[in-house]
Amino acid sequence: MIIKDIAYHLPDQVLTNEDLHKENSEWSLDKVVEKSGVLQRHIAAPDETAFDLSVVACEKLFQKYNKDEIDGIIYCTQSPDYIMPPNSFLLHKKLELKKEVFAFDFNHACTGYIYGLAMANSFIKSKMGKKILLVTADTYSKYINKDDRSTRVLFGDGAAVSLLEDMVEAEGIIDVELGSSGSGFKSFWVPTGGLREPKNSASAQELKYQNFIEMDGFGVWSFINSAAPKQIKKLLKQNGTQISDVDQFVFHQASLMTLESIMKQLKIDSDKGFMNIANIGNTVSSSIPIALKDAVDQIRVKRGDKIVLAGFGVGLSYGTILMEY
Repeated sequence: MIIKDIAYHLPDQVLTNEDLHKENSEWSLDKVVEKSGVLQRHIAAPDETAFDLSVVACEKLFQKYNKDEIDGIIYCTQSPDYIMPPNSFLLHKKLELKKEVFAFDFNHACTGYIYGLAMANSFIKSKMGKKILLVTADTYSKYINKDDRSTRVLFGDGAAVSLLEDMVEAEGIIDVELGSSGSGFKSFWVPTGGLREPKNSASAQELKYQNFIEMDGFGVWSFINSAAPKQIKKLLKQNGTQISDVDQFVFHQASLMTLESIMKQLKIDSDKGFMNIANIGNTVSSSIPIALKDAVDQIRVKRGDKIVLAGFGVGLSYGTILMEY
């Protein structure tokens, strides 16, 4: 299976660090920016959902490809329009795809693209489809407490769609490693809003800010800093591949500090570790495909290149793919 193409869409509204400072004059952004690496981010409008963003991304993609050839939709989001049905069925209707298309959502975040690629690869190998849409879309801004500097500076909204297809003459995905650390789930979570702790007026009053994301930034960073490099080394070793053999590493754009730490541990040269976090922030499940698309457009990744994709974060989860692009 190969990634045939990627299209993405970001909301029109741009929130800069200058905007944040005007709104919160007491915030000292210099040190936060030094760690996050984010200068601006795109924020969805009040009536704009992750689904809306994904529709525009798909429309961009289908300016070049025939939507009637699609066999399946895999939709990754933590910002669905409804509790039910899943966004994938809304997208199926909106795009007017054929009835033979399979569709499902899965709830994942920073490692979502890696999981999605792994699942799509299995579907294609088992002959359940030749061309699959992998959609990633999130609007974390709607889960963020506006008084929480650490999360508000870091995250941006966005959606991406990848066209995945069977290609016999190309190697595509070589190997995948996935890992979980559920014991750390409270390091990054929204305490209320599910059935365990429903979101209502009472919970909002009693729990105050717990309708929003709670992030233990240092805890998440420590987990990633420990788990991700080990997993990447393991994957490369079991495939007889050295760091120097990889043409480009495209990581989840978690934060500048996270990316620099991983690259330092693995001794990856700066020109082999793609970053685009400065102007769009951490776009969660869409972070990797957006970065990969930008890397391709900038000719940092070319057909036939050996690349590593790695995601890490909410769950806590981590996953790595070695592939020939």
